[in-house]
Amino acid sequence: MLSQIVRPLVNTQVRLLANSQTTQTTLVETIARWLGYLGVDAKVTQLSPHNDRIHVALTVGKPDSCDAQDWTSILENLRSPQSNDYNYLNTSDYAHELHQLQIARLLAYLIQISDPQQEIAWSDIESQLIPLNLDVSILKGIQSAMKVPQSQDLLEKLDPDVAASAFPIAVKIACLDQEINSHENHALSALLSAMK
Repeated sequence: MLSQIVRPLVNTQVRLLANSQTTQTTLVETIARWLGYLGVDAKVTQLSPHNDRIHVALTVGKPDSCDAQDWTSILENLRSPQSNDYNYLNTSDYAHELHQLQIARLLAYLIQISDPQQEIAWSDIESQLIPLNLDVSILKGIQSAMKVPQSQDLLEKLDPDVAASAFPIAVKIACLDQEINSHENHALSALLSAMK
């Protein structure tokens, strides 16, 4: 898995930063470099410690893999007044909870279809989910959603933001048994389509 490759690199970088005499410069360069690996043209415009966190402001250019028309659409969407209503940082608690619930139900569905003929005990799957470092509310939501069969209807009219949030976790869950069956493949394809 990608996380098994990346995590040691991050740990090494953290040690380097902890022992650096020029921590700010090194961190600014590191952030830009790591985003550059993803094809994102990024420049750190502000970096400052705040309580137990580091506040980072970025200016991001068009990613290499993004075509000009998509990039223009992204910029126009961000400039529209409605984008502030759905800004993740300003989302109401209710909308955030609804978003989390939808993700949890999608992930529970994916777990259930991994072996449709067999009932999956929460204790078995929980031990496999813990290493994925999921948010506690997502874990609880999955546990709750697992109590009833989730419907394939969840894959209809997916919200693109929900699909984008769920997709990376869904891939990890589908790969837990190191095999992706036709049901899982259909669900992952639906998530991908919803993101386009």
